[in-house]
Amino acid sequence: MENQTIENMLVLTGLSDLPSLQLPLFLTFLLIYLITLTGNLLILLLIFTDSHLHTPMYFFLGTLACLDMGYSSVTAPRMLFDLLTNRRLISVRDCITQIYFFLFFIASEVIVLAVMSYDRYIAICRPLHYIQIMNWKACVQLVLIMLIFDAAHSLVHTVFLSKLMFCSSNTLQSFFCDIPQLLQASCSDIFINELLIFFSEIFFGVLILGATIYPYYPIITTVLKIQSSNRRSKAFSTCSSHLTVVFMFYSSTLFNYLRPNAKYRFTDDKVASVLYAILTPFLNPLIYSLRNKELKTSLSKTLHRK
Repeated sequence: MENQTIENMLVLTGLSDLPSLQLPLFLTFLLIYLITLTGNLLILLLIFTDSHLHTPMYFFLGTLACLDMGYSSVTAPRMLFDLLTNRRLISVRDCITQIYFFLFFIASEVIVLAVMSYDRYIAICRPLHYIQIMNWKACVQLVLIMLIFDAAHSLVHTVFLSKLMFCSSNTLQSFFCDIPQLLQASCSDIFINELLIFFSEIFFGVLILGATIYPYYPIITTVLKIQSSNRRSKAFSTCSSHLTVVFMFYSSTLFNYLRPNAKYRFTDDKVASVLYAILTPFLNPLIYSLRNKELKTSLSKTLHRK
């Protein structure tokens, strides 16, 4: 350590080193990013303008749309800038700042998905108590508590990341700053950081995931007992959209965070990172809008009015 120079700049390897792929990748991911913003803004617009969508379920869906826009905006603009300029240098301070916001949005999305499961459970299994339990005050309080908790959770991680030092191996095998790759590039003792990741994995990957999946047992049991085929189809459509998003989000995120460092394959890392950092917020509005009859009806009415 005494003979090594402490580096203040990090190098992102990006998506590809081939010059011929830079422009096609830039155009592809620019289109994906623009569709992500447009799709989520459209969902927000429909929820705000259509009084039929002023329900707790669509309040949380609107919250998810806001998180998706923030989530993708943390990583996509920087990736697009690097693809266009081929610069790929980022300061340690900027890198840790990016990680803070990325952790904040990813943790918030995890908790919102769990709250949406609870909301569907109350709506389907305890419909007579739905208005009393999921009132607007409770919905707003849930979101505020979630945001405060996630801000504190992200701050703890970034405080300990700020204590890391980077020497000769200052290359991050990714197109954005993420904790596993940052720890690999550090020449400091990362025991505390790995311990924080472990506790986060237990909380989000076990407790919150369990809270997200568990309500679906009574939900499915109740839905199968519904006599009306239209009501049963509507319930299954809403639940299947939510479960698809949950599976896609958790499978790619846990793939990136649960593997031992020694077994990392950088190509797989990048594929998983693209999936959960870029494609998940891109696919979420498509999944919900294509499988949600109320959103499609609201969109149709809005287009006909114009």
